[in-house]
Amino acid sequence: MKYPTSKNSIVELAQHYNDEAAPNNTSTFWSNYLRSGTTLWMDTGDISAARSLWCNEFSALTTNNTLLNNEVQKGTYDELLPLLSKKVEPLPLDEKVKEIAFSINAIHGLRLVKNFSCQVSVELHTDIANDVNGICEWGLRLYNICPEKFIIKVPFTPSGLIGARKLNQKGVPVNLTLGFSVRQNAFAANVAKAMYSNVFLGRIGAYFKNNNLSTGLNIGEKIVLETQHCLRTMNKKNYSNTKLIAASIRSAPQLLQMVGTDIFTIPTKIISEAVKNQIPPQKSLINAIPELNLSHKLSKELNIKHLWQVKDYEKETILHLGDKLPSTAIELEEYANDNGCHDIFPKLTQAELKTLNDDGKIPIHEKWAKRITDKEIGIDTLLNKAGLNAFINDQKELDTRIKKLI
Repeated sequence: MKYPTSKNSIVELAQHYNDEAAPNNTSTFWSNYLRSGTTLWMDTGDISAARSLWCNEFSALTTNNTLLNNEVQKGTYDELLPLLSKKVEPLPLDEKVKEIAFSINAIHGLRLVKNFSCQVSVELHTDIANDVNGICEWGLRLYNICPEKFIIKVPFTPSGLIGARKLNQKGVPVNLTLGFSVRQNAFAANVAKAMYSNVFLGRIGAYFKNNNLSTGLNIGEKIVLETQHCLRTMNKKNYSNTKLIAASIRSAPQLLQMVGTDIFTIPTKIISEAVKNQIPPQKSLINAIPELNLSHKLSKELNIKHLWQVKDYEKETILHLGDKLPSTAIELEEYANDNGCHDIFPKLTQAELKTLNDDGKIPIHEKWAKRITDKEIGIDTLLNKAGLNAFINDQKELDTRIKKLI
């Protein structure tokens, strides 16, 4: 298919910026993490902030719709918009905006590659989060802009699982994002066959703290470590070959608690905090899974073990879908729901979806408490859907700026 903005045009526009390779620095402090078995990525799209902290021990950068929007709202790419607008002139406005947003995403990714000579995880437009064909088409197109360095981020949705699997079959490395539990990551590993999957541990802790369910201490860390054990077991059995990313890290001490996890993607603020504290890890703590101080009654009401255990019926569902991938999201949802996984893939009304969107990244527990207790929806599912909503809203803000300036 011929696109309005070619790969050559995007590469040429990226070269308009006076980007240079970051200084060739090494860090004894960060090398301790590498020796403990953890790969280090930087979680930012801010080139200036990344350059001030970059060292050779970091091997990738992760961006997303929110981080890209932050850069666009600074006016970083305003000068490109007229040029890009001319290239997509025949398209209807909404398609024109989507094409320009794609180009900016690719250009920013290329600039990160040039600055840091590393892999860059770039995320697709949220309009295609529930579109298998769109994920495949745009994911392959984005990857082909820089196949040596780009990793394609796809959100955990029914369509995302199928689309990621199809991209994997085409040799595209996928980072399946917005995971909040062991079971979601098991789906990501065996159904999507993603190269990378995630636990957004900071948001899990925030759910418990913000809703006064607990202090939030150790809950995200526990889920990361339990997920790591699950994925390594699956990988050994040749069900998958997926590496775990600990994402949404909120403090430097969390790094020490989870050292030995496959990958940390660390915000620049936490990198600065860790460097200032200069407390290096001594060894992998992958087996030091923390206990939680929650009452039996509350744990039962929250069905909290669903966050770090994979039930037998969930395992069977995951194995079946891994062997016989449905062609549509509806088929995947129906099979999963028919086999007991309705709290992972629930059917929500428009009113419920609006409630989730209005509440922001961290859902208000009391609005969902009964459904959680009745096993109609999981906390991991709520956080996943709320996280996707946040990305959708930031993508809309980015698109709105494009509309105003073209």
